[in-house]
Amino acid sequence: MSNGGDLLVRVLRENGVEVVFGVVSVHNLPLVEAVDRDLRFVPVRHEAAAVNAADGYARASGGLGCALTSTGTGAGNAAGSLVEALSAGSRVLHVTGQIDSGYLGLGRGVIHETRDQLGMLTAVSKHAAGIPSAGSAAEVLRQAARRALAAPYGPASVEWPIDLQYAAQATGLSHDLSPDLSPGAPAGSGTRPVPGAGPLAEAVRLLGSARRPLIWAGGGAKEAGTELRALAERLDAPILTSNAGRGAVPEDHELVVGNFAANPAAAALIAEADLLLSVGTHFRSNETRHYKLVLPERHVQIDLDPEALGRVYPATVGLHGDAAETLAELLAALPVVADVEEGWRARAVRTREAVRERLGSDIGKYRVICDAMRACLDRRSPIARDVTIPSSQWGNRLLPIYDPATNVFPLGGGIGQGLAMGIGAALARPDVPTLVMAGDGGLAVHLGELATLAQERPWLVLVVFNDGGYGVLRNMQDAHLERRSGVDLHTPDFGTLAASMGLPHALVTDPADFEAVFAAAVVRREPYLLEVDVTAIGPAPAPFIPPVEIP
Repeated sequence: MSNGGDLLVRVLRENGVEVVFGVVSVHNLPLVEAVDRDLRFVPVRHEAAAVNAADGYARASGGLGCALTSTGTGAGNAAGSLVEALSAGSRVLHVTGQIDSGYLGLGRGVIHETRDQLGMLTAVSKHAAGIPSAGSAAEVLRQAARRALAAPYGPASVEWPIDLQYAAQATGLSHDLSPDLSPGAPAGSGTRPVPGAGPLAEAVRLLGSARRPLIWAGGGAKEAGTELRALAERLDAPILTSNAGRGAVPEDHELVVGNFAANPAAAALIAEADLLLSVGTHFRSNETRHYKLVLPERHVQIDLDPEALGRVYPATVGLHGDAAETLAELLAALPVVADVEEGWRARAVRTREAVRERLGSDIGKYRVICDAMRACLDRRSPIARDVTIPSSQWGNRLLPIYDPATNVFPLGGGIGQGLAMGIGAALARPDVPTLVMAGDGGLAVHLGELATLAQERPWLVLVVFNDGGYGVLRNMQDAHLERRSGVDLHTPDFGTLAASMGLPHALVTDPADFEAVFAAAVVRREPYLLEVDVTAIGPAPAPFIPPVEIP
């Protein structure tokens, strides 16, 4: 007979998972032992990083990511990263330990015991469940995987008492499977909603009569790129994106204006548009000037979440359905030749060029670094960005994304998650180099993951922009407040730190030198720490200030 670890391996294999991230503990030892024996176990240094890495793996692979954590404090450490996975709609299976089932709820002070761990996991997961018996473990695990992989996606958490992890399970041979352990329906299967005929007809009428249509693509459009591109080309419609929607249509397409809705150079285009088609976006505050961005009154909105329809901007027509299927329906019903105003496509192309020129001027010398990164990377390279000035100001906009699965960043805005997410993404795509952009302040949050990077040896270049603190918040305080608080930090000597980890390191103090150093790092096909001395280069001509209201 096998134990719970063998069962977990079987469920993970059913769902195509080959790499698992976690921290070993007395309350998950059977699971870690089986995964380490039969799959690839990556021992990260913090439970939050385990979920971040599983999240990055899921985004880059397009499949399920898995994280293993321990009970109580360990599960609590993972909670913040589960918030990120929930915000981004990432397909993560989080399996955490629990104390012996016979002691649950008694408050005896068993090591790692916490009150209502499942309640905590429910608050930060799309789905959360406990395993009440050895015989139910297979169905609880499979149900969690199905929920994580069913759109709208999100993390699913399972807590597993340690005595039930050690409990005997079936042999694992197909002819010996009990009913409880027989594989269920393929993960993620199920019927998605289809918009009604009436709303679809009205949407077709509005789109067909639009003279200057505009599209806004969000994260819900990532799996609808083919249909989105075809519709944009049919309508000659410019495509704005949210940060999450980047790459749904490759950003070198002439109709893709990109994640520039709040850029002043895009204002005239938005003002001239007579209809907005939004696809799977929630119009987040930092992308709409804290909801003050004025968009066209006529608005056709597509979303898989019915509560999103009209929630931020009123929807003339709300289409509750899958983005790809709904866009295909619209394409089939629209005239082959749209009655779009002559020159509207050219207007899109001019705006696309103008917003990039405007941001390029705003960042000055850093444009050279941005262009060099793209020149040295493969189109399929994951680009992971932590929350730092270079990411927030230009990495999230000006650094082109050609494949939505390579667009890896903390949607929830939490600092310090980028390196672990990049490690997960790199292990999902080992045949191409991965870029991680981080600041010295964000990297310090999970500095221990440099040891994970050194141990696992993925093909990853970590570019650290060192400005001696929290630059984003420093700019915010300088712009709005009378003094700085908590933003100027002591930072390590990254060259010495890299040497202690056995990682190669280089320091760049002049943007003109960056491309040669970065290219040399990429061709090594190993982890590399490249430090950019922001204090030597100097600030960008236009300081980046977070779009947050200060009374």
